[in-house]
Amino acid sequence: MFYQVKQYIKYLLKATNQHGVHSPFVYDLVTKCFYDKTKYPEYYKIKDFIIRLKSVKLKISVSDFGAGSKKLHTKQRKISDIAKTSGTTIKRAKLLFRIVNYFKAQNILELGTSIGFATQAMSRVNPNSKIDTIEGCPQISDYNKKHFHAILLDNINQITGNINDVIKDLNSKNYDLIFFDGNHKKEPTLHYFESLLSTTHNNSVFIFDDIYWSKGMTQAWETIKQHPKVTVTIDTFYWGIVFFRKEQAKEHFIIRV
Repeated sequence: MFYQVKQYIKYLLKATNQHGVHSPFVYDLVTKCFYDKTKYPEYYKIKDFIIRLKSVKLKISVSDFGAGSKKLHTKQRKISDIAKTSGTTIKRAKLLFRIVNYFKAQNILELGTSIGFATQAMSRVNPNSKIDTIEGCPQISDYNKKHFHAILLDNINQITGNINDVIKDLNSKNYDLIFFDGNHKKEPTLHYFESLLSTTHNNSVFIFDDIYWSKGMTQAWETIKQHPKVTVTIDTFYWGIVFFRKEQAKEHFIIRV
């Protein structure tokens, strides 16, 4: 926790808004997406999904394949407890909705479904999009499948399995956006990044969750920033956003969101 507080203070001292951005591409992204004040109708469904799951008392057995929860240490967990400690916040779910909408992402991959907060936010952008989402815990995955089907989110392909195994069958695909939220450790994060580089095109977007989760995650983020295929990167503290646009000069931004 001390590490994250220290890093957040550093972030606040360096972060800027659109007025400190001189790249037209990033300026448009910040002003038209990050700071978009439109009250999208889907926001109500996104918020309702999150609030409802925070009250579900059903207990399931949980297997952690990544860094695990910092707050929950029992195998038997209530859906409500998982939702309160492991799910994306409403604010970030709305931002993810806007990013997917802004880039018109059609083919999406999510590493780490958890309880599906981010998944459903991305799903609501366009019913014709295709979302592959991987969850390692069979019980959570089974719950998600039933829940997504019940609320008619039919563009979500819930995949059950260890990410290391599953991505071997996905690296021949092309993805417009990949949300990395499956393992908050340095080596697995870098492995996923390297393994999925083959799925990118010039306008692909990678989003890494919790880049200041630990020193290891921050080291992974710094390594990713320096990769020769990476051009523009944006640090929003909670997320690290990566672009591969060949027409852009290599540049790093720290943006207050």
